[in-house]
Amino acid sequence: MRIISRLDIKNSNLIKGINLEGLRIVGEPNKYATKYYKEGIDEIIFMDAVASLYGRNNLYEIISEASKNIFIPITVGGGIRSIDDALKAFKFGADKVAVNTAAVENKNLINLLSEKFGSQSIVVSIEAKKIKNNTWEVFTNNGRQETGLNVVDWVADCENRGAGEILLTSVDMEGTGKGFDYDLYSTVTKSTSIPLIASGGFGKPSDLSKLNNCSKIDAIAIAYAFHYNKCSLLDVRNEALKSKIKIRQLD
Repeated sequence: MRIISRLDIKNSNLIKGINLEGLRIVGEPNKYATKYYKEGIDEIIFMDAVASLYGRNNLYEIISEASKNIFIPITVGGGIRSIDDALKAFKFGADKVAVNTAAVENKNLINLLSEKFGSQSIVVSIEAKKIKNNTWEVFTNNGRQETGLNVVDWVADCENRGAGEILLTSVDMEGTGKGFDYDLYSTVTKSTSIPLIASGGFGKPSDLSKLNNCSKIDAIAIAYAFHYNKCSLLDVRNEALKSKIKIRQLD
């Protein structure tokens, strides 16, 4: 299981909200990225929180700077709407690109990106809200826009179109630190064979064990708990080892 730090960014600031709303400035993103890298994080996700709203990604200079000192996989998401956008992200230092709103609006974009760059570099980011028991709807535009798409069906479609990985964020739990939406990840991991990253709700190390016991998650993305020092990467790694969850061994 990979342990990933997620950095949501608005303009040049690292920000954090609750349920993807009420965004507050945390600090300078690359200071946090470098800190997590030095502590032994497996990957880093940079997500432009307002890219879809303004129709562009504002992260290129940030990831260019990050890639000079950080030598683990970097994923960049927000505002990736074309092959040219993806090319620019890769040019500036990204190893993977994440697509969300643009993929829902033009599903063939997933096919085009995976054919051009290989599925291993294409992540589909999905924002999920529970609408009734064991049913979740896909939202876009940072959790603001309904789509009418069922999450399980959309994951299957993304897999068929060549997505290499799914970043699945529970909007209901995001930023709360109250634990994952365990039913969501249990349900979705039963319906897909591609790697799935759980994002939204992690608050304490025992949340990792509970998630592992009920689902076949390949990675977790942590923001709130790390940014606000609710727990450390070492705490998470120790919990994984205690629970016999296979993780990357540090040198």
